[in-house]
Amino acid sequence: MSATTHSLEAEFQAKIDADIRIEPKDWMPDAYRKTLVRQISQHAHSEIVGMLPEGNWISRAPSLKRKAILLAKVQDEAGHGLYLYSAAETLGTSRDEMIADLHSGKAKYSSIFNYPTISWADMGAIGWLVDGAAILNQVPICRCSYGPYARAMVRICKEESFHQRQGFEILLTLAKGSPEQRDMAQDAINRWYWPAVMMFGPSDDASPNSAQSMKWKIKRFSNDELRQRFVDMIAEQVKVLGLTIPDPDLRWNEERGHYDFGAIDWEEFWNVVNGNGPCNRQRLRTRVEAHEEGAWVREAALAYAEKKRQRTAQTKAA
Repeated sequence: MSATTHSLEAEFQAKIDADIRIEPKDWMPDAYRKTLVRQISQHAHSEIVGMLPEGNWISRAPSLKRKAILLAKVQDEAGHGLYLYSAAETLGTSRDEMIADLHSGKAKYSSIFNYPTISWADMGAIGWLVDGAAILNQVPICRCSYGPYARAMVRICKEESFHQRQGFEILLTLAKGSPEQRDMAQDAINRWYWPAVMMFGPSDDASPNSAQSMKWKIKRFSNDELRQRFVDMIAEQVKVLGLTIPDPDLRWNEERGHYDFGAIDWEEFWNVVNGNGPCNRQRLRTRVEAHEEGAWVREAALAYAEKKRQRTAQTKAA
């Protein structure tokens, strides 16, 4: 490492230590840039692919009101993906590159979206559990050291918070309904709870990149810290629903001031991450087909923009 590079890295780290945001034109280590591109693009892919499990229920929502709410939520997720792709583009990678990596299987997205949605209650469980886990993961990113990412997350977190309340309200309505509706809500919780717990990823000591991300303040809390917060939150909120968490080992630990919980099936987690989940192939195939079918729209938009540019140039020339 040259003296100049060493000096730049020292200055860079000093800014981060002082909680000064790094902006796109600032000098940054290649590894920092690479880490951000991977994380932000994966986050963007998760928002876009995450539209699919819920989009599956738009046409089958139980009322016009529920349909309108679900449509708005899916639209929000699309917007989140666009904010995040834009943030990643400030690091010098193109949206086409990121999408190509997703479609080829090179880039990952959250494994939670590779599970099927088999009942209306799943819309409630996704909102309450999946978006609840996402909020705990994402709120600290509002203080991420990289400016564009941190600023994008402010609005995303506000909308995700609303999504969680919406999901809880769906489950609460079902829990107060008929025995069949109550059973439907409990079944959805049983299927989505453990995948949501796994969303925080493996323990940080099993990740070679976690310590560096913490030093760079891309990441503020460990996976296990966030997972414990999630379990503590859900264990209390489920009491309002009058339903149960599918974990016989879940119990309050007075000494720790937290809930103890059972062992996580990491074999299932890695199996889904590696492409062998219930819906991995279906989700990716659907995204590729949608991208290909929408090619004419992108081409028309680019042609219109170019035509408008030419007309503007001609007007100025005249």
